[in-house]
Amino acid sequence: MRRFDYDLITIGAGSGGVRASRMAGSYGAKVAVIESSRVGGTCVMRGCVPKKLLVIGSHFGDAFEDAAGFGWSVDVRGHDWPALIAAKNKELDRLETVYHSLLKNAGNHLIEGRGVLADAHTVEVNGKRMTGEKILVAVGGWPAVPNIPGREHLFTSNEALDLTQRPERVVIWGGGYIAVEFAGIFRALGSEVHIIIRADRVLRGFDGDVRTHLQDELVKKGIKIHPHTWIVGVSKAADCTEVTLDNGSVIRADGVMSATGRAPNTANLGLEEAGVLLAESGAVAVDGWNKSNVDSIYAVGDVTDRINLTPVAIAEGRMFAETHFNKNPMQMDYTNVASAVFSQPQIGSVGLSEEDARAVHEVNVYRTSFKAMKHTLSGRNERILMKLVVDAKTDRVLGCHMVGDDAPEIIQGLAVALKCGATKSQFDATIGIHPTSAEEFVTMREPIAKPTPGGEKQ
Repeated sequence: MRRFDYDLITIGAGSGGVRASRMAGSYGAKVAVIESSRVGGTCVMRGCVPKKLLVIGSHFGDAFEDAAGFGWSVDVRGHDWPALIAAKNKELDRLETVYHSLLKNAGNHLIEGRGVLADAHTVEVNGKRMTGEKILVAVGGWPAVPNIPGREHLFTSNEALDLTQRPERVVIWGGGYIAVEFAGIFRALGSEVHIIIRADRVLRGFDGDVRTHLQDELVKKGIKIHPHTWIVGVSKAADCTEVTLDNGSVIRADGVMSATGRAPNTANLGLEEAGVLLAESGAVAVDGWNKSNVDSIYAVGDVTDRINLTPVAIAEGRMFAETHFNKNPMQMDYTNVASAVFSQPQIGSVGLSEEDARAVHEVNVYRTSFKAMKHTLSGRNERILMKLVVDAKTDRVLGCHMVGDDAPEIIQGLAVALKCGATKSQFDATIGIHPTSAEEFVTMREPIAKPTPGGEKQ
């Protein structure tokens, strides 16, 4: 006789939860998946996928301009934002249908509603209780909006994807990847864009040269960046939204986006009542096996606030299923996880930044900046940055960074090299593909000057 209703109850049908549930089901487990919103989660419904569709759509404006340098005459009549949103929504509907089928084909029981833990083995949803031998929390994260006067006038990345009209003037509060990505989308489609950041540059935590290079390129595109600045209030005027900064200045806008960060979506989930330890951020504290301090409760993905990337959540979900339902124990390796920012221009990065590397290694740094061949005829004033961070003693490549067209595609390949422990000598011995931008990664021969103890380059 079965002791519990299910072998596994998964709360959250995002990337990590779906992967874990599907695999567990394929290994014979009886699985219930609970989802209070759309199946597919943040990435598919509110993040990576719809956002990149908008990024791709916004690129055509520059492409039409660039075409003139190659002999094309293009008559552009403007952009239809509602048409783009409608096309995006149609694709999301298709993807959600696919995700429903994936769960069904794996034998998973999908329950639509909000799941709340009642105890270590019990989840309540829609007024009914069910028990599971194991419970997997995979509810992801949610935008965190600062508590300021007028916060009700702000929209987040969730709402940005469904705006009925594109704001002609938009203020974006924050300098992380979501902020710079939407800044690029709105600006490329014709909006006046302001970025408000507390720091001196966008993308805190990324390599310093990458941050500087991207910020310079954003400014070239006409994006107005306000460093060392904070929003203290937002109010509605007759014909606009007024944004008051801590320096006393006021920006008049048609829309104000909060992109100041995301937080684990654990509020009112019953976790603390079930005895689960949460970090100060609200994240579920887990060990290397994705297990919380309660033996029956596990968590994967952004709700754990480790590396908040969709492929990481998928990998964690897979390893959870392999470990517990296929007698194949597996743990995640969080070193050299590549990432991308779909800003304009794009960023690809894997391994250590120069700053992080110098904290623990003696390093050599190789860096180049150049105009892509495309822009020698287009006339666009945009430059690519490429950078390698190398351990001076072992010659091992510690980090690869790029800002420019196709950066994520190029860095994905280099991520394999870093996983294999590639050295700079092996990069040098690799013959480049000519003419490409990517070949620069295997032709940088001379390191840049090393910083002096005071921080200045010699």
